[in-house]
Formats: sequence, C-alpha cells, structure tokens
Amino acid sequence: MMGQKNVSGPIEQFEIKPVISLPKIGGIDLSFTNSSLFMALGVVVGSAFFLYAVRRRSLIPSKLQSGAEVVYEMITGMVREMVGPEGRRYVPFIFALFMFVVMGNLLGLLPYSFTYTSHFAAVGSLSVFAILVTVFAGLKKRGLGWFENFFPHGTPIAIAPILIPIEIISFLSKPFSLTVRLSVNMMVGHIMLKVVAGFVYDLSFWGGWLPLVFISLLTVFELGIAILQAYIYTILTCVYLSDALHAH
Repeated sequence: MMGQKNVSGPIEQFEIKPVISLPKIGGIDLSFTNSSLFMALGVVVGSAFFLYAVRRRSLIPSKLQSGAEVVYEMITGMVREMVGPEGRRYVPFIFALFMFVVMGNLLGLLPYSFTYTSHFAAVGSLSVFAILVTVFAGLKKRGLGWFENFFPHGTPIAIAPILIPIEIISFLSKPFSLTVRLSVNMMVGHIMLKVVAGFVYDLSFWGGWLPLVFISLLTVFELGIAILQAYIYTILTCVYLSDALHAH
C-alpha cells in the first residue's frame, strides 16, 4: 500500500467557493466567488492582450499584433460570411462573446484555476443574453416580421397548430443547446485531465512517465478543444443572429 496522499477528487475542481464573503441580501448570497474572480480575470487578461498587442500599430506587425489581427479578422470574417453586411454593427458583441468564452476555456487549463465555462449557470446566463440580443436585433430590423420565424410566409395555415409549437420549442431550446454543448465539453475534458494526473501520482514510483506523456498530449488536445468550442459557440450565435435578421 502506498503512502497516503492528499489529492482532491476530479469533481472538486468545479466547486464554487467564496473568495470574499458578503452578507446575504434578501436570501441571495452576493459573495465574490472563484467563478466571479476568473470571469474578471478573463476580461482583464483578454483586454490586456489586445491593448498591449496593438499599442504600436505598424505596417509590419509584431507577432503579438499579428495574433490579435488574426483573431479579429477571424471573427469579422465569420460575421460577414454568416450574417451578411447587416452584421457589421454586431461585430463588437460577437467578438466580446468569443473572447469571454475562449478566455474561460483557456484559463481553466492552468493549475489551481477555475473553469467558469464548465458551469451551467454561467454559460446559461451568457447564452440567454446572447439569444436576447439576437431577438432584439431581429425586432429592430424586421419589426413584427420577426415572428415569421415561427410561421414562415406562404406556409399553409392548416399546419399552423403543429408548426408553431415546434418552432417555439426549437427557439426556446437554443440557449440550452449552446449551454450544454460548451459546459459538458469543458467539464468532461477537465475531469479526464484530473483523472490522468492522479495516475501520474500513483505511478510516480515506477513507470510514471507514461501517464505523464499522455497527460501532456491530452493537455495539448484540450487546448485545441478549448479554442474549438469557443469558435463553435460563436458560430452558432452568428447563425441565430442571421435567422433573426433575415426572413426565411
């Protein structure tokens, strides 16, 4: 039997813990938590990166400036291709959405960090807000014509009792789809990393280098997944925005 070790379980990394405890107001706990802390860090780190990268804009960009420009061009190109010219005014929103999600995914890979994008409450709130923005955008451009998304013009009135409930359910499921896809992927990936890290500890006396190599490869894989999931989340938001702005 090996010596006792103090290693936390793979689920404990998702526990929300208060960093600054505050008194409850109306039964609501307003404490500043580790989730809030890393959300703030995500905003600060993401903003600092772009401010620093473009502080000296030049025709021959530095590596940091090139990286910042690549990210910006990727987002603007996505909006232009999927939403069209009307989407230009929403580029800041889509860009901020992508950066908030990708920073949460990437910061969560650091030791002793917290992945706020693994929590349904955080991602769910963000998803509901994103869908509300698309609804507002659709109502602003199309007015009452936005409701044609639930019953397109020219559709036989006889199928309205079937089609309209289906379209309403489909619309209400959009935030849920965004939330589950992102949160579950982040949660499963981090659990795998934690479990494999436990193998590294258990086998440290003999053959521990094998799981160490594996966890290194898995971390690189998770890095790609973190960026990919943020990209997919942003693409789906663009799709929903396009549906809101254009009649079908």
